[in-house]
Amino acid sequence: MSKSNSRRTFIKKSAIAGIGIPLMGSILLNCNSGSKKEVTTSTNKKLKILILGGTSFLGPHQIAYALSRGHSVSTFTRGKTIPKIHTELFKDVEQLIGDREENLKALENRKWDVVIDNSGRKVEWTKATANLLKDNVGMYMYTSSTGVYYPYLTDNIKTDTKLILEMPEGLTEDEKYEMEYGVMKANSELEAIKAFGEDRTVVIRPTYMLGPGDRTDRFIHWPMRLAEGGEIAIPGKIEDLVQYIDVRDMANWFIRLAETKTAGIFNGAGPKEKQTMPQFIKEASKTFNVKHSFVQIDDYNFLKENGVYYSIPWIMADKAHFGSAKTNNTKSIEAGLTFRPLQTTILDTYNWWNSDKVDPDRKTKFNANLETMLIKEKDMLLVWKEHKS
Repeated sequence: MSKSNSRRTFIKKSAIAGIGIPLMGSILLNCNSGSKKEVTTSTNKKLKILILGGTSFLGPHQIAYALSRGHSVSTFTRGKTIPKIHTELFKDVEQLIGDREENLKALENRKWDVVIDNSGRKVEWTKATANLLKDNVGMYMYTSSTGVYYPYLTDNIKTDTKLILEMPEGLTEDEKYEMEYGVMKANSELEAIKAFGEDRTVVIRPTYMLGPGDRTDRFIHWPMRLAEGGEIAIPGKIEDLVQYIDVRDMANWFIRLAETKTAGIFNGAGPKEKQTMPQFIKEASKTFNVKHSFVQIDDYNFLKENGVYYSIPWIMADKAHFGSAKTNNTKSIEAGLTFRPLQTTILDTYNWWNSDKVDPDRKTKFNANLETMLIKEKDMLLVWKEHKS
């Protein structure tokens, strides 16, 4: 696989999982829409929640938290994705079958308090469901992405940043992959707000979500590698920042926002304080009682030559991605976003990966993938040491 295709595969998998990639261009919108929020005191009312999707990564955790708080949950899917986590809970979930492309019949003439749109991967899908449900549902929660900010050319990216709504010309193939996702999410946000209004719409833009149930294999390198110990390569410059969020913190926050009827646009990013990649590794390594030593590979050109553009939560902070780990989460924290300890995320992800919840063939393929840092690391470290000598 070429370096370009490897990066493109990462972008496509990341988009499917609902993660962020940057933005800026000629046709812009100032997304102040929904920046005001209405907060009411939480009550003991049990909500009827509809999740569009719900069987992949974020959804099962939302379901688990919602049920634990006494709410009822319906899902709307094609019935093709089998949940791999919290599977025992789906017996308590109403499972509606349809297709967002052409068959929304199961959603007609039904009432819910809240709809959570996790599967909005086309603008027309969001438009159709939002308009169908707007008179029968109290609040629309759209799962967007920090990808709406691509290219990330500035730091301290806030939710009122201007967003691109049309594809600029003259983009490279990789830029198109990233830009298309951001443009789609930005326009989908607008369709939700147009149908429900600012006071009944919640837009959450998650960054990289980590934790048990991840279907992308984009993060598992670090729990596995840190558990093994020894000499470990850390890609990137010492000052490179990282942002990420435990999927369960994201899922739980969705439900609490629904309970308090909090409307607005929010960046779903952690940690609470700024964190560099070396700081992330140092903290994460404390999860396991093994010896580690670390080698910082801080030359972007060297990393590119070895096909290493990312190792989530790190992504190379080149020009287009300069601010990808610099989204502002102050407003989200004020609205109740909380963060569990990093070591909890690392350990729970490690234990999940090594459980029977992950297909053995998937593990075998990952361990044999020549494009992973797991395979590249040893030889890369040898070449790096020669390069530095």
